[in-house]
Amino acid sequence: MAKKKESYEDKMERLEKVVAHMESSELSLDESIAKYEEGINLYKELSKLLQEAEGRIKLLNDNGEVDFAQE
Repeated sequence: MAKKKESYEDKMERLEKVVAHMESSELSLDESIAKYEEGINLYKELSKLLQEAEGRIKLLNDNGEVDFAQE
């Protein structure tokens, strides 16, 4: 069975939970490293999604659409 693709918002919520857990808990070194790795991986996934969205917006702008950031 195929795994459901998580949305940007779902990934961001997971990252926020990881950060909150790291800030509020006394974790062992191994747990801290595992949470840090999870957070870094989520950050990379989120960054990739944002870059893809930016590329799609740029493509639309290059095709005659107005750049809303310059208005």
